[in-house]
Amino acid sequence: MAPPVEEEDWSDSDEDIGSEVETSVLLGVPDGPITSGSELADAAVSRIGGHPVRVISTNAFLPATEPPISSSQCQNCSFPMELLVQMWCPFENSPMDRALYVWGCANPGCQRKDGSVRAWRGLRYNDKYAAKLEAKIARKREQEEAMRRAAEQADKAKQAAQSNPFSMKSTSAASNPFGLGAQIFGGAKVPTSTENSNEIEEDQAFENQEEDDTESDAESSSSSESLLTAMTRTTLDESPWKASPAYMPSLYLSTASEYLPPKPKSKMIPPGAQISDPAADERGRGGGKDISWAFEPYENSLEVDQVFERFTKRVEYEGEQCIRYELNGTPLPFSSDKIFQSLFPTPITDPLPVIKPDFKVVIPPRRVYSPYSSPSSPRLLSPCPICKGKRIFECQLMPNLINILRDSSNKSESKKKMSDEERHAAVQKMLKGGTEKGMEWGTCMVFSCENDCRVDADGKELKNVWREEHVLVQWDVV
Repeated sequence: MAPPVEEEDWSDSDEDIGSEVETSVLLGVPDGPITSGSELADAAVSRIGGHPVRVISTNAFLPATEPPISSSQCQNCSFPMELLVQMWCPFENSPMDRALYVWGCANPGCQRKDGSVRAWRGLRYNDKYAAKLEAKIARKREQEEAMRRAAEQADKAKQAAQSNPFSMKSTSAASNPFGLGAQIFGGAKVPTSTENSNEIEEDQAFENQEEDDTESDAESSSSSESLLTAMTRTTLDESPWKASPAYMPSLYLSTASEYLPPKPKSKMIPPGAQISDPAADERGRGGGKDISWAFEPYENSLEVDQVFERFTKRVEYEGEQCIRYELNGTPLPFSSDKIFQSLFPTPITDPLPVIKPDFKVVIPPRRVYSPYSSPSSPRLLSPCPICKGKRIFECQLMPNLINILRDSSNKSESKKKMSDEERHAAVQKMLKGGTEKGMEWGTCMVFSCENDCRVDADGKELKNVWREEHVLVQWDVV
């Protein structure tokens, strides 16, 4: 008979919660106005509001060719939109410098309509970093090949030693800590000083290469930033983007890891039971960080908007967050709308028994993030029109961003002295009812091409790319 299971002591009090758990989500929070001219012109400085950063010349953004101002036009009213955020977010192990731009329309008539929030990515080939990246990959391949050869030689030596333990030929100097057996009995060849020195040099070279990789990354980062700063000392005076509307002043967008309290301990765990996260095991990633929060299923219930309840609870841990960034991660849905239905489709369940004697315990169906697996749900994520790759979640704009932009704009306008013409225009605008401007979305999710493709229609790789990403907007609760 199995021994009784002892119940663990646990409590819901804050004292027993313990240390917080770091998730795989990066949070973007405002960090004051950008006052430095060099940082205002540096594409590597992520920001909230302001004008898009220009790079390389007076007629360019991140790509070498300045994108058309129509990129920022609302697809409903056709007016230029304000820049909401600009993020410096290159893909890992990519030779491309990369920035993400998101624009939003504040006109009341454009709210709750597709095309009032648009996102674009700018790519630029970084020749210097590309060369270092190729060298790094080549060194890594050489190390892997050397390790493979060493493992094969070790296996052969082991098999030879096991084939005849009494054979003098199978004895090596390595088997004798004093290195004398082979010399006395005339067995295996004794490595020469030249061979030993070569092996030592190879080992030392591998160690130096690993150190060079770390130093190379640091040098690449610093050189890239200094290069960008040096190349962006230009102005927008000759560009139509200078006259585009903007939330001023531009604010720093700093990043911080998301920390959540750990889950409460379970009261009772049966003997031999194992706790696992199938979704996390399938993804096989996380870098040591807890990502189980991203895969918690949603109960399939419409009595209460549990989606909004969970959204609110999750955001409460860091109320200042304006951006949630998790490349190829899981978005945090705002409400139970058609977007939620598409990204978190209803799972297929077994039919209930129709024969009375048959009783079956039915577990309520739960939803998990799976935008491409259910053919029954509406498909809102279209593939990349260029490379046909999947769209993966990259980031989402949070409701606090609206408050930050509105407060920043109001403070700027209150300090600005208006001319007679501007004051007259403001009065006319007020009489026409144009003062009630504002965005009212709950969250804006940006889905990017998983390949971060930079090919043209003919399949040729480009060094400068300007591409629109896919945006799904969940609007505010009515």
